[in-house]
Amino acid sequence: MIFENGTREPLHGHNYRVQVKGEAPDLADDMVFDFLNIKPIVREICDSLDHKLLIPRDNKFLKIFTENKNYVIQTPDESYFSIPMTDTLLLPILNTSAERLAIYICDQIRLKVMEKYQYTFTSIEVEVEETPGQAAVYLHREQL
Repeated sequence: MIFENGTREPLHGHNYRVQVKGEAPDLADDMVFDFLNIKPIVREICDSLDHKLLIPRDNKFLKIFTENKNYVIQTPDESYFSIPMTDTLLLPILNTSAERLAIYICDQIRLKVMEKYQYTFTSIEVEVEETPGQAAVYLHREQL
């Protein structure tokens, strides 16, 4: 995580837990959305993030370029990281906070549910728990 003043946290990892809640205007077939249909979508998104170093591609403080088969990342404190591309995922987010990851995951769920089922939740809530008891929640409401 890169803070607003340009300082950074030491490199470390998390085992996140993701929870999704959807809302609909009515209960088609007595459900908001079938768990059997949403679970593979959420699993696919989570699996795409698993065992990767998540880098916020859109962070204004990071300089990211490629060198051979590595991403090279420079931070304002003049740290220099060279990480294999195969171990790294550049995400179109501003930071790797639980809050920003919740927004990213929510957007991905909405996109994939629309592509596969042509369905839009009235609202969708995504919680990303970083450690037990410490979570961020993002709530997206469709404009009516």
